[in-house]
Amino acid sequence: MEQRRYPGHNHWFYESQTSPRTLQAAPLVPEAAHIDDRFLLGCPCDDEALASLLHAHQPALQAARDLAQRLFPDSLTPSLTHTLTLYDRLSTALTVAQVAGVQRLCNHYSARLNPLPGPDSSRESNNRLTQITQYARQLAMQPELITASAITALDAVGLTEPDIVTLNQLIGFVSYQARVVAGLQALQAQPVRWLPGTQAPPDAQATGFDRPPRWQPVIKPLELRYASADQLAAITHCQPLAGMQEPVWLLAHDPVALSGWTALRQQLTAANSLAEATAARILGSRWAFRLLAGHEIIIEGVDGAGAGREEQQIIALAAQLTRSPERFSAAHLQPLTESGWEAGTLFALIQSVAMGNWTSRLFYALGEAA
Repeated sequence: MEQRRYPGHNHWFYESQTSPRTLQAAPLVPEAAHIDDRFLLGCPCDDEALASLLHAHQPALQAARDLAQRLFPDSLTPSLTHTLTLYDRLSTALTVAQVAGVQRLCNHYSARLNPLPGPDSSRESNNRLTQITQYARQLAMQPELITASAITALDAVGLTEPDIVTLNQLIGFVSYQARVVAGLQALQAQPVRWLPGTQAPPDAQATGFDRPPRWQPVIKPLELRYASADQLAAITHCQPLAGMQEPVWLLAHDPVALSGWTALRQQLTAANSLAEATAARILGSRWAFRLLAGHEIIIEGVDGAGAGREEQQIIALAAQLTRSPERFSAAHLQPLTESGWEAGTLFALIQSVAMGNWTSRLFYALGEAA
């Protein structure tokens, strides 16, 4: 698989088949591959108050950094049950970053992907990467496009059950990362550069949000008798979280991602359920929405919803960051700032929206898309 760039655009494109070249094109920002903090990706924070803010949120940020290192290590050896290569992972991350439109993420994942050898030029390998890329783009852009047939298509090109779980976790993590980075840049009044391309898709239909959801795993969950020590530890760690009694046995196919996701959720002690519910409503995850009980006011639509002024401001911010993180700016924070919200509280709200984007995609694709 060859990475291709088109002149005049800070954008990256992938094709299922390309002709070989003698020289490989260099990434636009090669130094972006060598950033120590692989979560915030070198996002500058010169302001003393914001530096103090990041220090106060260090437990959650460190959990995210640790997970970034484990999901996207410097090297990776696939196995018979975990066939996703490092190229597959970084290509997926770049696809999600493109959809989000956050330049900093695109620079990083493009620069890391560039030197890696792609899959061979066989039809099977091209079809496999095409299916992975298409699935990642759909789940990142509009989860309602994901159906059981999309999961079947991944199985048909050779992805195992652990692979499918890992792929969904990768997409969820980068969706989370993009919105945290965009929010942090907005707190510093820095623009999140637009990339040409995607238009925000419509919100999910309201149908079904007023009824108890049904969560049915789309692939076979892990069986207790086959669980490894790492998988059992991740299950034990995760089960106390609300609504995880069923999904945990599916997510345990990737104990690294499950442990990291759980650790991060537990560190987000100031989570805002209205912000997470807004993300779930927009993305169509009825399961995640019902776990965040008490927000029926946004079932018919999030625009203009909210019983009070502050509720409306929270919903508006969460909607903007969910729909178009690349257009998120200081202007979207201003209403809450004028209402007396401090930077630390705003950053906690941003993380809640970002986590809502992760969990909504994860729950929808793996249990609601049937």
